[in-house]
Amino acid sequence: MNSFVEIYKKNQDSVESFIINTLRDYTLEYKDDLNYDEHFKAFQSLELIYITDSNYTQISPNIFRKSINDKEMSKDRRYLIEKLIEKEDNILISKPYLSIATGNVCITVAKKDNDKYIFMDFSLDKLLGRLGLIELHPDFNRFTRGFYQTIGFSLIFFTALSILYAFYDFILYLYKDGFTINTLFKPIISITLGLAIFDLAKTILEREVFFKSYGESNEDAVILTKFSIAIIVALSIEALMVVFKITLHDYTQMIHALYLIIGVGIIIVSLGLFRFLTHKR
Repeated sequence: MNSFVEIYKKNQDSVESFIINTLRDYTLEYKDDLNYDEHFKAFQSLELIYITDSNYTQISPNIFRKSINDKEMSKDRRYLIEKLIEKEDNILISKPYLSIATGNVCITVAKKDNDKYIFMDFSLDKLLGRLGLIELHPDFNRFTRGFYQTIGFSLIFFTALSILYAFYDFILYLYKDGFTINTLFKPIISITLGLAIFDLAKTILEREVFFKSYGESNEDAVILTKFSIAIIVALSIEALMVVFKITLHDYTQMIHALYLIIGVGIIIVSLGLFRFLTHKR
């Protein structure tokens, strides 16, 4: 899904020109009978049409390709008009976003007609496919999205288990051995790893299921950095625990703690180098 957005950004001028030129061929104006069949035929990627007054209050039902829904009547659309960018011929176009009405990533096009605004939502993947910018496989796309959704929520489930286990383990150790350094640090490690896994699951769901537009071009580097930092914190706490245990029991094993600390140091240096190289691009 995120790759569709990247393709759109690279070909934004071509996509917008296609929409504007096609709208010129089909006169877009308010119709009392709400019959916009010719526009749905002209745009296979068109999913939704609705009309607002000059105050951006919706005065028509949501008109889909094969149905009409009047639940959104009288809804204030001012929040959306503020996100649209005016192009030409009183046509405004938005950036890609996730449509609540259709559940698909779309771009919204609005055209002013006297004292009214006509809004149209275009499915991004179908629009790119119409222009030959991507090869569409709807069934496979649905399967992929469902797979990512399953994996994302599964990771969140196991994150919850990890956090619950941390509290269970803390209470159990507290009851058996009393309050010790080990009793304190073990739950912290579990919770820290749970946080890293949750962050990964959230990223998967945002990017592949519930689309969220990212402002940074090196977002992948930011995600990897956040995940790595959580792992580094967990390993650092584990290394500290090993030092304490060896100090209390057998100094001759201290070399193993040193190996772990050196490993954490290598990860930190590698992460710093990675961030330096990605920021230079």
